[in-house]
Amino acid sequence: MNDGGSKKCSACQQFLSARAFASNRSRPDGLQANCRECAAEYYRRRQEARGKTVRGKVDVPDGHKLCRTCGEIKPHAEWHRNATASDGLSTRCKACRAIQGRQGHLRRQYGITEAERDELIASQGGVCCICLAALPEHVDHCHKTGRVRGVLCFSCNAALGQFKDRPDAIRRAAAYVEGIAWKPTLVAPGVYQLPS
Repeated sequence: MNDGGSKKCSACQQFLSARAFASNRSRPDGLQANCRECAAEYYRRRQEARGKTVRGKVDVPDGHKLCRTCGEIKPHAEWHRNATASDGLSTRCKACRAIQGRQGHLRRQYGITEAERDELIASQGGVCCICLAALPEHVDHCHKTGRVRGVLCFSCNAALGQFKDRPDAIRRAAAYVEGIAWKPTLVAPGVYQLPS
């Protein structure tokens, strides 16, 4: 190191400021022998010699970060926090995490992809299988076998859950709504018989 706070890079032989070098506590001056640029070039050449590709460096303005999933540079407000990351931010932007979260949920919970779910919705005519009116948003499956039955609206999916997928209870509910099951029968003046 010379007296002006600069150091000579052992690779490019240029005198650069101390900020151009990464830290290395095992060296007497606490800095790497090669500058950051030379170290990065050396790393890139070694990786390419091994048959691997190295992503190029992208200039990102302060307060922004590059999402490697969508390829967009977004402000820090578009990222979830991650205390364990070096920059304190998640590796993917909020939008990419949401998309991958939905895809992962469908794959883990039901064993289907978004494309397969969309095919189910198309085969249903774009409406809920039960009410035939609302937009289908919730994948319905048999809790015993795990088989996907269709895609329902929120209300119909919740109703099946409340009936605990019991066809006998659903039939009784339908008969009740139609006024058949609980309609009392007049057997004598003032005497009604309820169905058993």
